Amino acid sequence: MAKKNDSPEARKDRAKTVLALLRKHYSGAHTQLEHRTPLQLLVATILSAQCTDARVNMVTPALFDRYKTVRDFASAEPAELEALIHSTGFYKNKAKNIIACAAALVERYGGEVPNTMEALESLAGVGRKTANCVLGGAFGIPSGVVVDTHVIRLANRLRLTEHENPEKIEQDLNALIPKNSWIFFSNAVILHGRKFCVARSPKCTECVLQSLCPSANPGNTI
Repeated sequence: MAKKNDSPEARKDRAKTVLALLRKHYSGAHTQLEHRTPLQLLVATILSAQCTDARVNMVTPALFDRYKTVRDFASAEPAELEALIHSTGFYKNKAKNIIACAAALVERYGGEVPNTMEALESLAGVGRKTANCVLGGAFGIPSGVVVDTHVIRLANRLRLTEHENPEKIEQDLNALIPKNSWIFFSNAVILHGRKFCVARSPKCTECVLQSLCPSANPGNTI
């Protein structure tokens, strides 16, 4: 967590340096969920809850081959859909949400994935994190930093926030990171969290952010 004596200026400077280093080392960062359409990204993101992107990417080729359109998903037999997504966990609830989400897209949005936060959050299985991911990854719209478990962990280790609540962390990061960098920052931090700043035994000696990280250097005031 951020220390109370962290000044806003110090945190802003640290965020600026973090962003610059991420741009240097992850210039091509993008969502790791494989997709070809906004609908596929929406479904993949729903599946990614409590599941790794790698696992989702193992499931979606067969899934998207079986259900090619939003109407295919809307009319899916729950048992068949559940069988295809079983390995992503919480498959019954995810199948229910995907079917309900697709039905709403057909009924309210002409079968198209909407590109506004309000509309996306009205869909089954879609919270703010999922909406941010879809808006950024499918439409290039910077609606906010995507706050997943990796972003929560790094934001706290880098002392860019003093919160654990995802919505409050997003508010802090949105204030620190320029809006035109929200999409990149989200994807780069997630990649860095997977590769180096892992939950257990982070690879600090290999980390490009080590020199300015207060967690790796407790006395650091950068």
